[in-house]
Amino acid sequence: MTISVGDKLPAATFKEKTADGPVEITTEQLFAGKKVVLFAVPGAFTPTCSLNHLPGYLENRDAILARGIDDIAVVAVNDLHVMGAWATASGGMGKIHFLSDWNAAFTKALGMDIDLSAGTLGLRSKRYSMLVEDGVVKTLNVEDSPGQATVSAAAAMLEQI
Repeated sequence: MTISVGDKLPAATFKEKTADGPVEITTEQLFAGKKVVLFAVPGAFTPTCSLNHLPGYLENRDAILARGIDDIAVVAVNDLHVMGAWATASGGMGKIHFLSDWNAAFTKALGMDIDLSAGTLGLRSKRYSMLVEDGVVKTLNVEDSPGQATVSAAAAMLEQI
């Protein structure tokens, strides 16, 4: 079953590499009592993710936060070290959360897993964005293709908040 607007996010624990080192962060810690924009990418350092999707959220970070959003996070089925390297390389370290869903547990629980074996990426996440309030999905934008970043882009999210 795929998550829908009005559903509560499943409990999960992510790994995140911060300036102080690796930490674990739970859905409870990230979303409880907050308004958070969460977006997912099929893979760190992949072309659409690195050249289009992530840069839009970094460029629009202040505008998003100015609309009453408490936090922004990106999640991918990548390991902690890859997500940390991506945060550093993109200039996003400390600006948004780069969440490692290393075993795809969160992605599978959402019903957002996709098999990209034909493109050599294996099991990954669909590309999507959502506005989450106190752990409940308020808006959900899922791309038709992992190579697109239009309905889940920062500009589209800005129109919804």
